[in-house]
Amino acid sequence: MTEPPRVAIVMPVWNQVAYTRLCLESLKKSLIPNAQIIVVNNGSTDESGLFLAGQTDIRLITNKANLGCGAAWNQGARAAADAEWISFLNNDVILSTGWLAGLLSFAQEWKVDIVSPAVREGEADYEFDQYAREFVGKMFHVRRLGVAHGICFMAHSEVFKTIGYFDENFHIGQFEDADFFRRAAAAGFRLATTGRSLIHHFGSVTQVSLRKEGTASYEAENRAYYNRKWKLTWWKRLLIRHKNKIRHLVWRHREFSQQGHTLKERWKKGRLHYY
Repeated sequence: MTEPPRVAIVMPVWNQVAYTRLCLESLKKSLIPNAQIIVVNNGSTDESGLFLAGQTDIRLITNKANLGCGAAWNQGARAAADAEWISFLNNDVILSTGWLAGLLSFAQEWKVDIVSPAVREGEADYEFDQYAREFVGKMFHVRRLGVAHGICFMAHSEVFKTIGYFDENFHIGQFEDADFFRRAAAAGFRLATTGRSLIHHFGSVTQVSLRKEGTASYEAENRAYYNRKWKLTWWKRLLIRHKNKIRHLVWRHREFSQQGHTLKERWKKGRLHYY
């Protein structure tokens, strides 16, 4: 019998202990053999430190200050150096029972190096496990090749060996994921999003909290750095946006017309929107 691959799940945390608790509860229920959980407490000032210290079945890394998402991801990835696959996820998500097994089976079958699950966003005021089972049953064979997202993704160890880790010049958070995906694709690695795995995402909880504290300037700074790094002029950015818009319209129309779902859904203003 083949031994399951070694997998590490890395989750940075900055406050929001209630969301972290929900995420860890669902994560522990969905673990597979040879998987470990690595939580990076990124300078939390609420009860996150106390809560995480009581979790004896995780590996905890504690920073005195918020070093940013990229730096926290790097800490977790380096701590998981012996893992074949490393999954990165936000703490404001809930994982379905088969989310990790779905990512692994898809990656192995389709020979992809970075893979993300489907996402439903908004309030978790529905029976998520039942919804996830029905969703995956319909969307099992649905895929979007060439794209992944930073809410949750799993990368093979060979990616890090080839292109290195996340660029820590992106301050606090945002664009470090897009930069990593772009570097991976440029190096010939394959990216995808699959309907074999579904997670619930409450929606940028940490980013909203940071904006309330008046620390949102990093978004513009990171965007400018990303554009400089990749030499993305106004014209190039326009072409990329146009190409992505058409591609996502095709995906959305095909998925919804054939399965009644899309790989990204959001509950908003009393109804489900499809993206």
